[in-house]
Amino acid sequence: QVQLVESGGGSVQAGGSLRLSCAASEPVLASYHMAWFRRTPEKEREFVAAITWRNNAKHYADSVKGRFTISRDPAKDTVSLQMNTLKPEDAAIYYCAQRQLSRPVVTPSRSPRDYDGWGQGTQVSIYS
Repeated sequence: QVQLVESGGGSVQAGGSLRLSCAASEPVLASYHMAWFRRTPEKEREFVAAITWRNNAKHYADSVKGRFTISRDPAKDTVSLQMNTLKPEDAAIYYCAQRQLSRPVVTPSRSPRDYDGWGQGTQVSIYS
């Protein structure tokens, strides 16, 4: 069972930036997808962004498009989420997730039920 360890959460003023990172304990295979989800008391895990490991295709929720950037480092088996122009509604627990596909799939799933491995979560708080 892969372990995903997130880091980089914290408290930031609205309009500021944070960078989250997620390290996988095992090599991320080319067919895998990595994603970020977030959870608040009002919402179950909400899709934020995903990346395909093979061809670096990136997908975003409309609410973060243009502000967040997902990236990967295959040499380190890490995925990051650069979050800029943060808004109060971005406050949440952010989770890294891995979908362990046996063959390539072009478009990452936005459903948390399709992901096989999860990190423990990292808190992002936004203050005015």
